Parts: sequence; structure tokens; C-alpha cells
Amino acid sequence: MDVACGVGRNALRLAADGLRVAAIDRDAAKIASLQASAARLGLPVNARVMDLESESVDLGTDAYDLILVVHYLHRPLFPALRRALAPGGLLLYETFTAQQASRGRPTSPDHLLEPGELLRLVAPLEVLRQREGDFEGRFVASVVARKPV
Repeated sequence: MDVACGVGRNALRLAADGLRVAAIDRDAAKIASLQASAARLGLPVNARVMDLESESVDLGTDAYDLILVVHYLHRPLFPALRRALAPGGLLLYETFTAQQASRGRPTSPDHLLEPGELLRLVAPLEVLRQREGDFEGRFVASVVARKPV
């Protein structure tokens, strides 16, 4: 599942690699663009509009072997992300840290991680890899974490 997928760059890549992909975003125009791209390329992407910041967001239970989140942060979503991972499933998450505000967008603390925060947010998942710092001109924190079997 590609969460907050936008126009689906990552979703399309995963589908092109042979994975069955679900993609969600709250922007209906971006989902429509993703659906058109997937159809044009003949790729099976199940894209749908979903408000990821609603209090009742439900991504399912034990539903996905892989959940990908890039450049999106809504802290209350983490329990739903952990619940949606299948046993042994992987969460790949990368977003901006507070230091990024010194370089431009985003600037709101609501959308920026504090030092070490991503590791706390994914707990109790098992962290396989993580990084935090300045990479390719952006201050980000990233994690690959696995749900116990």
C-alpha cells in the first residue's frame, strides 16, 4: 500500500515490478491522475480517495505485506499503519525532520519529525534499518520496520 500517494509515482513503480498495489490519498484529482496513468500503462493499481486524517481512518487489519509512506506525517495514523501490516510485513517510512524548515518547506511542526521521533512512532515494530540526517539536500528520517510474525 502506498499511503498519501499523490499522483502515484511509487505506486506505479511497485506495480511495474509486479506487486499488487493499493494506493490512497485524500486528493481526488491526484487519485484520478494515478488511475489514468495506471490504465494507460496497463498496471493493476487499486487507487482510492481516503481522508487519512479522519478520526475513524481504517486501513484494515493484517492486510498488507508492505506499506510505503514518503513525505507525509500525521502522527495519529501510526496505530492504523501498524494494525494494517500483515505479520512479517514491512513499513517503509521517510519524511522530513524539523531541520528541514531551515531549508524551506515544510515548515509546520505538525509535518516535521523531532530527533528520534520516527523510531518512537513505529514502536513496537522491529526496526531493521533507519537513518536520520541530511540526505540528497533534505533533512529526513527513514525507517524500515517489520511487524512480528
